[in-house]
This record gives sequence, C-alpha cells and structure tokens, in this order.
Amino acid sequence: MRTLETLAYFPDDPTRVYQLLQWLPVLERLDLEHPVGVVTRDAESAAVCREETSLPVFFAPSFPELTELYADLAAKVVLYCNNSMRNFQSLIDGRMLHVHINHGESDKQSMASNNAKAYDRVFVAGEAAVQRHEAGLMELDTSRLVRVGRPQLDLRPAPLLAPSTRRTVLYAPTWEGDADYNDYTSVDVFGPRIVRAIVALPEVRLVYKPHPKIPTSLTPAIHNGHREILAVLEEATRREPDAGHEAITVGDILAVLPDCDAMITDVSSVGLDWLYLRTEKPIFITDRHHDAERLRQDVPVSRCADVLDGDNVDGLTALLSARLEHDEHHLARVAMRHHYFDDLQVGDSTTRFLDAVGGLVRLRDRLLGEVPPEDGGVEAATA
Repeated sequence: MRTLETLAYFPDDPTRVYQLLQWLPVLERLDLEHPVGVVTRDAESAAVCREETSLPVFFAPSFPELTELYADLAAKVVLYCNNSMRNFQSLIDGRMLHVHINHGESDKQSMASNNAKAYDRVFVAGEAAVQRHEAGLMELDTSRLVRVGRPQLDLRPAPLLAPSTRRTVLYAPTWEGDADYNDYTSVDVFGPRIVRAIVALPEVRLVYKPHPKIPTSLTPAIHNGHREILAVLEEATRREPDAGHEAITVGDILAVLPDCDAMITDVSSVGLDWLYLRTEKPIFITDRHHDAERLRQDVPVSRCADVLDGDNVDGLTALLSARLEHDEHHLARVAMRHHYFDDLQVGDSTTRFLDAVGGLVRLRDRLLGEVPPEDGGVEAATA
C-alpha cells in the first residue's frame, strides 16, 4: 500500500455519511498529489464508502484500534467534514495537523461554533464565512481560517433530470437540525403550501429534492409534511401526466441545479450552491421564524432573494410567475456571490484546496524537523 499523507476521518453512522460522500470526488483528485485514505468508525458507513470510492477505506471501531491505525499509517494531515463528538478521539493525535473542511457553506448557526478552535485550520468558503466566525466566536485565532471556496462546486455530475420544455422549479428544503436553534426547515410549517403554489403555475415542472435526512426523519411533523408533499406531487402528476413532476430523495443535488429555472429553499448550503452555480436565476428563501430582520442580518443571501414566510407563502404562485418573467434581484445576487465566494470561478476552489492541503503537508514535516526550513510550508499553509 502507498504511504498515505492525508486522511479523511468520518466516525458517524450512515444517516450522516452524505457529509463525506460529497467530498469523495475532491479527495480522489487530492489523492493524485497527496495520497488519501478514509478512516471510519462505523461498519455500515465503511461499507457505503467502499462502494463509492477507490480510495482505501479503514475501519477502526474502538479507540485503541484508532490509535494503532494512526501509528501504522503515519499520515500528516487529517480532514474532518463534520463536528462529531468522536472527532476528539482523532484530535488527540499530536503528530498530524487537523483540518475542518465541513460539508457545505451555509448561514446556519452551527456553521460557526467553538468546535472550530479544536482544529489547526478551518477551511471556509470566503469572506462571509470569515465574518460569521468573527461575529459568533470570542477569542478565535482567525489566522486559522483558510479561504478555499467550495471545491464540490467545481464538479459536474451527470444530470438527474430529463430535458423539459417546461419551466422547472426546485423545492429543496433542509432538515430540522439536531436542536431548536439550528432548525430552519420549512417542511413542517408550510412545505405542502409551497408545493401546491408551484404546481398551480401553468407550464411548470416541480422537482422536490429534500435534504437526505428528511425522508427518514422520526420527527412526526417532518414525517407528515414530507408525506403530504409527496401526495400533492402525486396528485399533480395524475392531473398532468406529461408535466414531469418529480421527487428525488436519493442523489446529488448538484446534478439537479443546472436544469432548474428557480429554486425555493431554506437557510442551508443548497441556497449558496445555487448562488454560486445559478447566479442568473431567481431564488426564494423561507423564514420559518417569521423574523425578517434577524434573517437579513444572519443570512446575507436573503437580501438578494424573495423571502417566504407564513404570511405570504399563499401568494407564491403569482410571485413565482413574476420572477420568472422579470428577476429584479439578479444584480444583487452577483454582488452577493462575491461576498460568499470571493471572485472564484469554476476550478479555482479545487486549486485553492489542493494548494492549502499541500502546504499543510509540508508544514507538518517542517514542524517535525523532517524538511529544511526553506521549504516554504508556512506560507503555503496559511495563505
């Protein structure tokens, strides 16, 4: 087996494995320059990963097995795509540099937490993420924040939607989160009303692409909202069999976005993916908390979108029709894209990511005295 320089650590069960799967194509590209292995702690997650990638996948269920694995591999950099409690068992290793890469860029409160202080570096998308950390955390060493964009948005997955002459409107809600403070979903509060408003628009194709955790949610209101949405979609399909309405509960949303003309979503990474990839197309952001000023302050993308709440969602059909004919927020979205993603174009994020990881590999060797000081690792790692 090749000597591995980089590890992607994922300790959780398959309900969260989507967080890692979206990184696998990027990690496979990184593997060409800094060989990568995937470390798992759950047997089912390990099996899923082995089906999805050619990268070596390791399984270390216990802490002693993890420490033994790390000693055998002698890798240099560990990447973390979430803030699992079990990350701390990996962070105990002091001979590697630890990097949080997250699994998306969003304005959710959980995106800037004190967990960031545990890592040697935190890769973020751009200026908005830097400001989010500065505003939300005390005593954070901001030199640890490294702006790399969002490498997944450089990928071009095969389309999941068939071509259509109809205008395609995507409804892509997020899940309910693991606590009230991080609950931004619209599924339970007005998801079915959103879907009814979309299918009421003439010559429209509705695509429903919920967060991967919605279809399996054990929260009764989410379960019921999801089932009602599917029922509305089924009824709309019965009325118009040729409309092409579709629910996509499995698959990469990045394979859906290019073929849509407008999107309705919640506060989540999906809205920012749309902002990056589909800047020229309208977006609608939901506000389940009915707090317009809070949304404006905490979710900058809402300033270049139409905001939907319980009071105005019933007027969505007319609003959608108007925006599809005249998109008055386009120029504001162009400016907002810069706020979140700097001036990055397709391909730039991957380059930044590869350079940043490579710089950290070299920095780690310097810190352990394994390369001469003039190698330049510090500059590359902190750029």
